[in-house]
Amino acid sequence: MKKLIITTLILLTALVAITVVYFKNLSTPAAHTAQIMQTIPNNAAMVFEFSNDNGFYDIFSGNTLLKDVTGQEKMDELSALRNKILQQPLLKNFFDQQHIYISLHGQQRDSIDFLITIAGSETFSMGHWQQLAKQTNTGMFIKSINLGGKDAYEIYFNDLKKRFYLVNRGNHIFSGSFSRELALQSALYQPSKNSNDFLQIPDQQNSSSLANLYINYTQLTPLFDQLFISKNTGLFKELRKLPALAGLTLNYKTDALMFNGFTSIRENKLSSYLSVFRNQQPVTRHLKDIFPSTTAYSTCFALSDARQFMDDLGRYDANAGLNNEETELFARVKSETGVQINTSFNNLLTGEFAIVTTRFDEELAIVALKNGMQMRPLMVDISKMENDDVGQFKYDKLPFYLLGDAFGVFTHPYFMIIDNYLVLANSTRELDSYKDSYQNHKFLSSMPAYTDFDNSLAERSNVAFFLHFRNIFPILRREMKPAFSAIFDPGDKGPNKFYALSYQFSAADRNFYTNFYMRLNKADTTGIDN
Repeated sequence: MKKLIITTLILLTALVAITVVYFKNLSTPAAHTAQIMQTIPNNAAMVFEFSNDNGFYDIFSGNTLLKDVTGQEKMDELSALRNKILQQPLLKNFFDQQHIYISLHGQQRDSIDFLITIAGSETFSMGHWQQLAKQTNTGMFIKSINLGGKDAYEIYFNDLKKRFYLVNRGNHIFSGSFSRELALQSALYQPSKNSNDFLQIPDQQNSSSLANLYINYTQLTPLFDQLFISKNTGLFKELRKLPALAGLTLNYKTDALMFNGFTSIRENKLSSYLSVFRNQQPVTRHLKDIFPSTTAYSTCFALSDARQFMDDLGRYDANAGLNNEETELFARVKSETGVQINTSFNNLLTGEFAIVTTRFDEELAIVALKNGMQMRPLMVDISKMENDDVGQFKYDKLPFYLLGDAFGVFTHPYFMIIDNYLVLANSTRELDSYKDSYQNHKFLSSMPAYTDFDNSLAERSNVAFFLHFRNIFPILRREMKPAFSAIFDPGDKGPNKFYALSYQFSAADRNFYTNFYMRLNKADTTGIDN
């Protein structure tokens, strides 16, 4: 009996030891993803992750969705990499079912290039590349080079007539690009200790995801600078200022790209205007129903607690050093008109307001009111009236201090009140144009294509960005570099087949639940309805 007890204790001890060692060395999918993504330069605006397995490719087989997003040239490049390298019999087993990371970085050039990162299995070595280089009739010419002090290969694809630069990042991780500049940037990149430049997706969610999208919002501006002629484009400006990271998973649809997940605000970074909405609760939005049919892009804000928003906006302005100017402005308005504008204005808000830009470059602010008749005398008191319905603010930057950064484009605006809506613009012509749309019900929401699109969106949110591809093209043609604007030409039914996109934030635990939706045109939406 004594021997049996001793034997049992020995076996139990061995089992505990094995278990401890096992779990100590167990690498979770999230840990493996984090290890690979740490090698990606932290100036990446977006990273698209998917598994290199037949299941993923089969789902998109015969579907032009990814080609419509990336363009034919980029799809040809990605196809060559898959067919010539990842499916190469010598290498296939080492990269099968490994995750691929395609990152997008703002660069100083008039072309978009991807950085592609992948890890081989632990049995893979540089010797396998050398064996591949010695093979003939592969459609490639491979030579060993040094890039940024790292072992690398230059791979020339005969069919593409292009060179691909592949860098060994260590730990069986490889990064490559058809851009030598981007490959060199990867070779030289050294992540800082405990860097956290991408939001990791929880294991359970990641394991069931078909693909993931990671976003670093502050890196979107360098990407926009690459695409646009001017570095001051107002397109989704507030989104690009948000100091936050997003981790989104793909929900497969045959005619749309749909991602959802979380956006996490980085507490150690400077705050931004969108952070002011983090303490709200998602609400149903209605202003979108009265956007003009010519809407090119818009940003809609919705509040569950207007008082909380005003308090948070006040703290945000104080941190930005704007308190004195704001206090002086409101005091001046009070002294000259007798109106305590901030209090009176806030009391009449329903909690929804929007900025709209039309295809004709008209900029409008629309603010929903509890009672338009009560707001009218307040606006008249602070304005120089052009006629009975339209006046111009006598005070600069009032919209900015009343509602925040998004209204900074209206420094000395004209106003009108239609029913229970306050409408602001920088010219009377723009107000007249919207008045015509409103009175004649020429709304985007009246179009079946938009209704179909809107039905796929989250009903409740706090911040919603919208872009209509056909309507925005005149603006892109003027403001975007020609090499890129041609991609969005609605007259070209090849690379441009998208109807619209939406990006929504819904406040949750002081961060944002996030929905991204971009849908293809449907057969009945390619005419005037589009």
